[in-house]
Amino acid sequence: MKHIEVAAAVIRHENKIFATQRGYGEFKDKWEFPGGKLEPGETPQETLAREIREELLTEIQVGDPIMKVETDYPTFHLTMYVFWCSVISGELTLTEHEAAKWLELNEDLPNAVDWLPADLEVVERILRDRDPEVENT
Repeated sequence: MKHIEVAAAVIRHENKIFATQRGYGEFKDKWEFPGGKLEPGETPQETLAREIREELLTEIQVGDPIMKVETDYPTFHLTMYVFWCSVISGELTLTEHEAAKWLELNEDLPNAVDWLPADLEVVERILRDRDPEVENT
């Protein structure tokens, strides 16, 4: 089975996170955290900085890791490295995605959009691990 390694950015601003809707391919119209495939010799953090610059015309600060997701899709195995990120500069302009939303970081998040399976695992982890006392960090 084909193995794909990607990095995903959970871009946070106050109590919201940024999600994008795929505009192409096998998973068109599904929602995900922005990011992309690791290039040879590239770290997941370098991948995120490059991909967000290319896909959203935005510079980000890659922060702490959230988790590593291992998920089997029908035609490939996905390893996804996920990090908290914040915007340094830029306006999060869509160049490849169909749509984007800032979603409230609350118990409704899993049902807010039609998440891809790996991204839904991230949503569930974020909600399980978050400390309500530190929501606006």
